[in-house]
Amino acid sequence: MSDFLDSLHDVFSGLGPVQIRPMFGGYGVFHDGVMFALVADDEVYLKSDAKAARRHEAEGLEPFRYEKGGRSVIMSYHRAPEAIFDDPELATERAKDAFAIALRARKRP
Repeated sequence: MSDFLDSLHDVFSGLGPVQIRPMFGGYGVFHDGVMFALVADDEVYLKSDAKAARRHEAEGLEPFRYEKGGRSVIMSYHRAPEAIFDDPELATERAKDAFAIALRARKRP
C-alpha cells in the first residue's frame, strides 16, 4: 500500500481501527466490516445520504462519479474536505457521520 493509504489509519483513528481493501481500481475504507469511505486517485470520498450530500455540495465537495457505458454514474460518496488531514476532530466527526450513514444504508431492504 502507498504512504497515502497508510496515513488513513491515522486520519480515521478517532473512529477506531480501519481496514483498507482494494476494490474496482480504488480502495474501500472499512470500520467494523462496513465501508464508509472510498479512495480513488488518492482522493478520499465519504459515504453520504441526502442531508450529507447537501452539506458536502455547499462546501464545494463533489460526488464520486465514474464512467460506465458512455454515461456518468454518480455514487453516494462525496469528496472529503482536505482539512481532515490536518484536523483530527473534523476527521473523526466526518468519519462517524459517514459510518452512521453506511450503517443505515446497509439496513435498508
